[in-house]
Amino acid sequence: MLGHTPAHPALKGARCLPCLQKEQDCADSVAGKLLGTGSAGSAVCLPWAKVSWRRLLSGPWDSQPSVGTAGTAPNPFPQWDAPIPSPELWADASIISCYWLKFLISLTEGTMAQPKGTVVLAYSGGLDTSCILVWLKEQGYDVVAYLANIGQKEDFEAARKKALALGAKKVYIEDISKEFVEEFIWPAVQANALYEDRYLLGTALARPCIARKLVEITQREGAQYVAHGATGKGNDQVRFELTCYALCPNIKVIAPWRLPEFYQRFPGRRELMDYAKKNGIPVPVTPQTPWSMDENLMHISYEAGILENPKNQAPPGLYTKTCDPATSPNTPDVLEIEFERGVPVKVTNTGDGATRCSALELFVYLNDIAGKHGVGRIDIVENRFVGMKSRGIYETPAGTILYHAHLDIEAFTMDREVRKIKQGLASKFSELVYNGFWHSPECEFLRHCIRSSQEAVEGTVRLSVFKGHVYILGRESPRSLYNEELVSMNVQGDYEPADATGFININSLRLKEYHRLQSKVTVKQNE
Repeated sequence: MLGHTPAHPALKGARCLPCLQKEQDCADSVAGKLLGTGSAGSAVCLPWAKVSWRRLLSGPWDSQPSVGTAGTAPNPFPQWDAPIPSPELWADASIISCYWLKFLISLTEGTMAQPKGTVVLAYSGGLDTSCILVWLKEQGYDVVAYLANIGQKEDFEAARKKALALGAKKVYIEDISKEFVEEFIWPAVQANALYEDRYLLGTALARPCIARKLVEITQREGAQYVAHGATGKGNDQVRFELTCYALCPNIKVIAPWRLPEFYQRFPGRRELMDYAKKNGIPVPVTPQTPWSMDENLMHISYEAGILENPKNQAPPGLYTKTCDPATSPNTPDVLEIEFERGVPVKVTNTGDGATRCSALELFVYLNDIAGKHGVGRIDIVENRFVGMKSRGIYETPAGTILYHAHLDIEAFTMDREVRKIKQGLASKFSELVYNGFWHSPECEFLRHCIRSSQEAVEGTVRLSVFKGHVYILGRESPRSLYNEELVSMNVQGDYEPADATGFININSLRLKEYHRLQSKVTVKQNE
């Protein structure tokens, strides 16, 4: 908290403009010392200056005079005997007032630090990254904000204005939804990727996609640093940074939640909220919704706050991508999903004939259908890479449909022994993705192997989406290994049933020997 700044003696009795308190009565008055005196006999208090600055910052700065670098005043800087800007000038909220306010606030808050270069911040517009943006400015960095449009529900124009109002010198809003589907989700669908048997990796797949564009913007801007708002206890810090270091080995990462000067100042979200209020940062998180959310095209996750107690049931109204299965429609949607090389290429709704073929449109459509029927909810405790267990609630509507559909067509078209090997590769792939190693050589190798395994995974799966579940109804494929005549109980085909006797005898040999030995051991122990 800033203390009272002693005024120049000539200002004693002057009034703070525009709050009109006497200068000595205004606890945060600072202009007496910094801006000098004049016939107006006025000063400016810090609260008014900060509010005005936040409001004015989004204005057209291109035509305004630049503020000096560290410790350098605007040119010209007012001397003690120079006239203070008139009340009309401050009240007019003009370019000049914005110019003075910026320098005034920088000096009084100690934020006019030595310039440290440009940092590109992975910005979401939420509590953490909004506060981090302002904090980075305080440390002397020029901040370029980067907001990835990866399919989340977001007012991107409002986010742009907010970032500029908080001091970002530039804002990038990059739509990476299409590449997210084609280059990250589709390989996961081919793999049947599932971490610890339940988690479809929605966040883990998005992070390397977001971070790849982060590096691209950093290089475009000629910046030395990237920054993110991931906590020091979670997986996302690893995912972001491993991608950055893999794609740009010389990059420097600023992770505020791992810096003592940051996390000791903000030990909890309450302190962060106080900081936001003090600095005029509007944030959507309030004590009434005490959990964090992260959304992308594939899923939305909920964690922290009251959800950290694993016995607490998800509160009513938490879910946003899916409706309650109990109140979902009483009529199912029947879909036909066509695959080529393990990738969905077309979806058809047999009820109304609606079709979608492009990757992004297909995925969005499946999200809508699955969400309508309450498909894709899970509530799990998982093992984080950093060594602790965490509770997470996830909604993955389209991903759940595609997982079941692909699993079915793959079993229909892939050789049994190949599939066993591929399942082992998929398990390792899921682990690598979860842990942040998307750009590692081993993960690239696994993606190549999995992609090769999908050459014959072609055909159509027919399924029903209803009351929170996906029901497989049928499948067909020109590459099927299913031989109806061979397996039929009504036709002998090329199979000789008598051959099964020898097959069983050979396979029983190992079991007979094992239990014969066990019997001897048991008898000996009983003697």
